[in-house]
This record gives sequence, structure tokens and C-alpha cells, in this order.
Amino acid sequence: MKRIIGKEGIGMVLYRLKNQELVAVKEVMFSNEKELQCLIESNLEVLFNLKFVATEFVVDNFRLDTVAFDEETNSFVIIEYKMGKKFSVVDQGYAYLNSLLAHKGDFTLSYNEHYPANLKRVKDIDWSQTKILFIARDYTNYQYGAFNNPDLPIDLLVAKKYENGLFDVEFLKKTNFGQIRSIETNELNSVSKKGLSKEIMIYTEEKNRQIGNLDIQNLYDDLREIILGWDGNIQIKPVKLYNSFKLKRNIVDIHIQKNALKLWINLKAGELNDPENMARDVSQTGHWGNGDYEIILKDNQNIEYIASLIKQAWKHYR
Repeated sequence: MKRIIGKEGIGMVLYRLKNQELVAVKEVMFSNEKELQCLIESNLEVLFNLKFVATEFVVDNFRLDTVAFDEETNSFVIIEYKMGKKFSVVDQGYAYLNSLLAHKGDFTLSYNEHYPANLKRVKDIDWSQTKILFIARDYTNYQYGAFNNPDLPIDLLVAKKYENGLFDVEFLKKTNFGQIRSIETNELNSVSKKGLSKEIMIYTEEKNRQIGNLDIQNLYDDLREIILGWDGNIQIKPVKLYNSFKLKRNIVDIHIQKNALKLWINLKAGELNDPENMARDVSQTGHWGNGDYEIILKDNQNIEYIASLIKQAWKHYR
């Protein structure tokens, strides 16, 4: 996959290998927004590990395309689909998020209509981690710049359909806010949480990282570099309690403490080959992260070995 940033926005090109030669795969346009919406809603768990809650959900004067639930963060996710480029990711995102928080009971009721056995109550849900996803074929540089702020609970995804039944959806990664300076720099840099409910809390990788002392921050950086070096598709998802390293599923969750890193490797009990017995089986113990194996890491003495344990989860989910 090749990412292209040009005057018209951000796009990607998919190739197939034919006799050691790369041949571009022809893109097939979605017939309309509804086609994309139906495809995503039918595959929410496969694509994003989300549970479907509602489609065309009406709240206030808005009609939300898709409402989903993230069991990892115990929070709702709004998904909006766009065929054109004339929309504001910030203004629309804030309006929808604020409406959701003003009608918590309606969203909780809708969830319980689909999953009554879970018995979710308003107070059981972490409203602070509510997010909105925009899914479109492409975005303008301005939209990308406005979204490129780690303090926004908004993600942009690019979705494209190709010949021979191929489909690709990709999260756009946020860089350090302020690095994109091609157009209207001052306006982009002024984007903040102003206008967004104070109930929404933004958890970023860096904020979680800074919980550790300097040695632990450096230890996290070292482990981070090793993990990201395996695969360019690994994403970091910061949540309230940890930073997740994931593909479609979490590979490892890292909770940063002042004097240690607490890791949960996302493999089931019995699946990890750990001859040094460094990982603790927590399958019968309450814990935060995903997976049945927990490791406490205080220095880099065994970092390569522990990375090899995490790598087993990466191989499992790639």
C-alpha cells in the first residue's frame, strides 16, 4: 500500500505482485454512502473489534449513521460515512459527541435492546472515552490537518474498494500536532477541546508515557521501538489505563507505572512459549489488559526476551 499526500488530499494505491512486477489494482467506486455503511456495519467486529448497536440513530436534530460499542474501553463509538469532502471533522464531531452525552439513557437503552444479558446501566459505561470515527474515500489536507491533534477524540479512516473483491480500510495516523503547516496554519493550531463537553477525557500515548519516571519512559521507548519495528501496520491505541499495540486485535497492552511497566500479552493460557517463566498466568485473576499473561518490567535487562514473548502474539494476529 502506498500513501500519497497531494494537493487534493490523501489517497492510497494498492498493488499486486505479478512476475516480480508491481501492478496497480484498479479502484472500484462505492455506488453511494449507504453501500459503504452496510459493508462496515456487517463487519464491525472483524474490522474494529466493535459491537454493533444501532443504525441511523436519531438524537436531537441529528441522525447518526452507526452507533457501536467498544468493550475494551467500555464506551460508545459513533461512526459517520462521507462520500464528499465538504464537511468539518471537528464541528460535526463535537456536535455528535455532545448530543450523545446529553442523551446517555437513550444510548444505553439501545445497547440493552441488542445485548440484554449484559445489563448495562448508564453508570456502568465510561462516557469519558466516547469517540467518533469518520470513514471516507479521501480527505482534504485541511481536514487531515484539523484532525491531526492528539487532543481530539476523533479518528479518520480511509476506505476503498478494488477490483476482484478487494477492500481496504485504514486509520490515518496522527503526527505531532502542528507539523502539517501547508495551509491555514494558525487556524489549524487553534483547534482545541473548546466546545466539547468537559466529560470527554483525551488519553494520548504521551500522557500515559509521562506517568513513568525518566528511566521507565526510556524503557517504554525502547520496547516501543522494538515492537513497531516488526510491522508497519501496528497501531498504538491509548486508552485510560494503558497503551495498546494492535493490528485488528491487541498484541500487548502496556500500563505505565511510575517505576515499572506492566504488560499483558494477548494470548490465552497455554498458548505462550515462555521457557524462562517470566509471564504470570492471570487467566483466573482480575486484570486490566487483554490476554492471560502478565509481565512486570522494571529495566531493560530482559527486554529482548520479553519482546520475543510479545512477538508470539504479533505472529498470532498478523
